[in-house]
Amino acid sequence: MNRNYELDDTDRKILNLLIQDANMPYTEIARQVQVSGGTVHVRMARMEELGIVEGATLRLDFQKLGYGVNAFLGIYLLKSSVWSSVVEQLRAIPEVVSIHFTTGAYGVFARLVCRDTQHLREVLHGQVQLIEGIERTETMISLEEIFNRPVTLT
Repeated sequence: MNRNYELDDTDRKILNLLIQDANMPYTEIARQVQVSGGTVHVRMARMEELGIVEGATLRLDFQKLGYGVNAFLGIYLLKSSVWSSVVEQLRAIPEVVSIHFTTGAYGVFARLVCRDTQHLREVLHGQVQLIEGIERTETMISLEEIFNRPVTLT
């Protein structure tokens, strides 16, 4: 199969509907896009095979689940060659929900979700700052997420 697959308007319409509601049945997508259910299924299978679609996720309100602290962590590395080792160790910490390799001051930027500031402190001092290769960290606590939206494909 061609690995340089280009999305057409139908693919973008299908993806935009799923971006808004990943639970939407293919039959409903087909109705809205005005194609057959089989077409939606075949196109989704192709996009999954090519790695364009990597599964679906469930968006949770962590605050309502008792995880009221959303923090961003700028991580200074001792040297860039330790990046993959640091990332693997960060990945093992359940409170770390995303990791980014960045340009600028930080070598790595991570997002953590914790129950409270005490929990955050325990994760930082008891796990993150013990990782070999991390020089130091800067923590920014989010006071409130104003909005979080998916990208609309054009």
